[in-house]
Order: sequence, then C-alpha cells, then structure tokens
Amino acid sequence: MNSAPANSAILAGRSLHKTFRRAKDEIVTALDSVDIEVATGSLTALVGPDGGGKTTLIRLAAGLLSADSGELHVLGIDVAADPQHVQSRIGYMPQRFGLYEDLTVQENLDLYADLHGVSFEQRDIRYPRLFEMTALGPFTHRLAGQLSGGMKQKLGLACTLVRSPELLLLDEPTVGVDPLSRRELWEIIRQLVGEQGLTVLLSTSYLDEAEHCEHIVVLHRGQVLAQGRPAEVSALAAGRTFLADPPAGKPARNLQSRLLDQADIVDAVPEGGRVRFVRAETPSTGIPGEGTQTGEATPAKFEDGFMVLLRRAAGSAHVIADMTVERPPETHGGDVVVEVSDLLRRFGDFTAVDHVSFQVRRGEIFGLLGPNGAGKTTTFRMLCGLLSASGGQLRVAGMDVRHARASARQRLGYVAQKFSLYGQLSVGDNLDFFASAYGLRGSRRRQRIRWAMEQFDLAAMARLPAGQLPGGYKQRVAMAAALLHEPEILFLDEPTSGADPLARREFWRRITTLAEHGVTMIVTTHFMEEAEYCDHIAIMDAGRILAQGTPAQVRRFAKPQKGHPGNMEDAFIAVVEAARKVNDQGSAP
Repeated sequence: MNSAPANSAILAGRSLHKTFRRAKDEIVTALDSVDIEVATGSLTALVGPDGGGKTTLIRLAAGLLSADSGELHVLGIDVAADPQHVQSRIGYMPQRFGLYEDLTVQENLDLYADLHGVSFEQRDIRYPRLFEMTALGPFTHRLAGQLSGGMKQKLGLACTLVRSPELLLLDEPTVGVDPLSRRELWEIIRQLVGEQGLTVLLSTSYLDEAEHCEHIVVLHRGQVLAQGRPAEVSALAAGRTFLADPPAGKPARNLQSRLLDQADIVDAVPEGGRVRFVRAETPSTGIPGEGTQTGEATPAKFEDGFMVLLRRAAGSAHVIADMTVERPPETHGGDVVVEVSDLLRRFGDFTAVDHVSFQVRRGEIFGLLGPNGAGKTTTFRMLCGLLSASGGQLRVAGMDVRHARASARQRLGYVAQKFSLYGQLSVGDNLDFFASAYGLRGSRRRQRIRWAMEQFDLAAMARLPAGQLPGGYKQRVAMAAALLHEPEILFLDEPTSGADPLARREFWRRITTLAEHGVTMIVTTHFMEEAEYCDHIAIMDAGRILAQGTPAQVRRFAKPQKGHPGNMEDAFIAVVEAARKVNDQGSAP
C-alpha cells in the first residue's frame, strides 16, 4: 500500500523528523521518519487523528517550519535552503485564513494581489475567473465580516489563488463549514485539479472527502500508517463490514454503544437508522451479545479501512471510552423539558431567528442543523439565557427563560462553538475555575474535578495550558467543564467541529451514556452523519425551521444519488436548496 504516485513528484520528502517543546521538559514528536511524494497535477489528502502531524507537514512544505532532519523538495527546490523561493510559487491557506473583516470582498482580494505583486493586467484576467468559480461576484462590496462561514472560506481560497500558484496547500479547508458550502468548495477544488491541472495537497477531518482524492496519506502520531489510493485503504475492511438493525423502538446509538464494548469490533457508527460495524476478523455474521441478530454484509468504505489502520496502530490502547454519571437527573416518563414557541430574535432590521417552534423531551438528543448563518447559535444563546428573545415563548427545565435566566442557567450546561476555556490557564485550573463558577465548594468541588479528570482521561494533560491542547482534548475539557455541576440539559454548539473521526466517536459514546441516564441534549453539527445519533432533528435556514422530525422522516427528503438511497447530507442539501429556490422566486421582480 505504499505505492507512490506514478507521475513526477512536485513534492518529495524523505525521513522527515520534527519535534516541538510543548512544556518545560516535554518534547513532542510531530513527524517521525516520514516519507511522502505528491504527483504533479494530483489531488492528495492527509488524514489522521489530531496530533498526527498533518498541519506540521503542510507548514514544512510551505517553508514556514524547518525539519530537524530529513530532506524536503518542493518544485525541485530544497525548502530548508530557500523557503522564500518556494513561497513565491505556491499558495497556502491555513485553517484560519487571515481575512480582514472590516474590508470588503473586493478590498481583501486587492490587498492580497498587492502583497503578491499581481499587475492590474493580470487582475483583469484572474478576477472574473475567481468570482465565477467562487460565486462571490454579487458580493464584492460586502464586508468580509458579514459573510457566512462558507463564503469566508471561498474568499480565502480566492485570495490564495490570486497569483496562480503551481502548488496549492490547504489545511482543513472545510472545517466548520456546512454541507452545502462544503460541497461547493469541493467543486472548486476538483475544477482546479481537473480543468486547470493544479496540484493540491490538503488535510481533512472528513473521511468522505479523502475517499474522492487520487492519493491519500494516513498519519498517526507523526508516522505514516499507509499511503496510496483510497481503495487500497478500503480493502483493509473488505469482508469485515456489516449493517445491523437495532431492536425495535430503540435508537441505533444504543446498539452502536454495545457493539463498541465488544473486543472483536473495530468500529461501529449509526448509518441510515442502522448500525455499520467492522470486525477485527472475518467470523460469522452474528453480532456478539445480540442473540440471534445478524449483520448484513456491505461493501467497505474508506472510513472502515481507516479505522482498521488506527486500531492496528493503537492495539489494546484503542478504546472508545464509556463514562459514568454520579447523580442522574430524575426521569418522568418523557416529560417535555424544552419548549420553544414562536421564538423571535431581531438585531435592528435583521431577523436572525424567525418564529421558531420545537419541543424536546427528557433524555432525548435533539439535533439543530443548518447552513452557516442559519440562526442556530442565536437560538442556542437564547435557550441558555445568554441572549434575550425579541418575542415568543421559551421554557427550559420548567422555567420561563425570558424572566428567570439566572435560575435556568444553574440547571444547564453549555459547550460553545468556539473554544471557550482560558487558553493560558492549565487544564486543572480551568476545571477549578468553572467548578467555582457553578457554586461547587470544598470536597464536592474536589470530587467533581476528580470525576472529570478520570472520565475524560485528562490527568496527563492537567498542567498543560488549555490553549496548547490538540483539538480533541480541547473538546474533552470543554465538555468536562460543562458537566461539572451535573446539568439536566446540555447544549452543544458544533462541539466536534475540527475534531478527527476518533475524537468524534469518543464524544458520541459519552453523549449516548448521558442520554441513557436521562440527560437531555440539544446539539448543532455540520457532520450530517452525526444527525443519525439524534432522536429528532430540525433543519434551519434564514432563521426559520424548514423541516423537522426523526432522522428517518427527514431522510425521506433526500433524492436518490446514482443508484443508492439518499443519506442525511443529501436530505439536508435538498431541503435547504428547495427553500432557497422558493425564496428566490418569491423575491424576483
């Protein structure tokens, strides 16, 4: 599986080694004897868990870091010897691209053209092409800070392409982007490779994106586990992959949770109301611990083989951890604990949330889905009492949040969309601070902090500044802090954004346990497969709910794609596009 690309290499690395000093006496190995080749005109993806070395490798290729040892040539140039020569011929888009939010789309593009010495004659040729490719032409006078997340990514990509690079480096270009914008960004990337012959090296947390690349490199703890065609990784799970139906009336996540506890199960995830699982070997199709229930064989995907690779690399250390709940909330037979009716929020003349209504019962997981800027986070902030409503009714845990926000917040937990802990404080100090903020004192506070450290496996990171944690660990600490006071209702605003597949599985394993113990959860996510964990979901856009129901009910909106039934992402895109088409027709003169 270590086959190199057939064409000449535009990037070639041999025995690359890179370490960092993370704490006073701690040395972290980011890359450990990495060999890599990227063929000219190819689309290559770097995939792997957080801390695998993906960003470090891209920054080495961009000439922003130097390897401790080994050789790296880009465009035939020794990057370590002449990084500026390389930088003058490549394009690099980091995870947080530096847009100037108080400048317009046109002004941002002009600024980057000035910085790169692009002549006015060249701009006259490139700008129309970039605006057509990114569909930003109608928005040239809009401030960058007023763009949606997907449009900001498109503008960042346009700024990166303003000088026609020979190699394009993209570090997580679709992180935090909704499915519709993600699909549009990938159409642009494929056009750059297929029609313009550009070479692209990117990192991604979305394994379905990697599956559509020509070449993949799987990194884990700084080492290459495999590189080659995606089909070669998929083949690792051939004959081991099955689909199973959960018991009648039970959510698929419960069966998934039990399967993950089985020693011979490599992976298990909900899929279309069923559970997709991968065995460590190829025995009969019976499911351990599930009596006579059997699994139906299904073709392996890239994600299945990827998880086989991770399990092989981690060995017995690869455990999707369960968690314990010390004092579960009282249960009252599915009582409604969140009731939203005609919720309205205006900011001046702009309506961010437009007469939204839904209910959530105790112990349910409710998914709030929608494109960037749909109004999800604004809805969350009103539910948590962090933002006042302009109108409508809002009851959480039996209290009117509009008139008793402080009392309601004592019974709620909130994990914000962006990292909300104190980056300069250690993990332990963050937990201590939030425990105090929630009113925990003395032995009770010490007990809850100890519980958080154990449940989220944070002891080894206790003294490390929270801002230096890998993405998956940041998410763990944020969730641990939100659970310290044992809330009845937990709000999770895109908690897995930017997290790798293994971290997302760990997160949902814990969420399933909380739901089984009666904790109610409302979650937003851009990973449509995560909507399959929910009991009910609602799709929002432009501040309104477009569709809601069980995952099975919402999936019916999907249009079958190339002979296979539509999935949740297909349903999401179909619902949003249909609503926007109606709005466009209604606003046409």
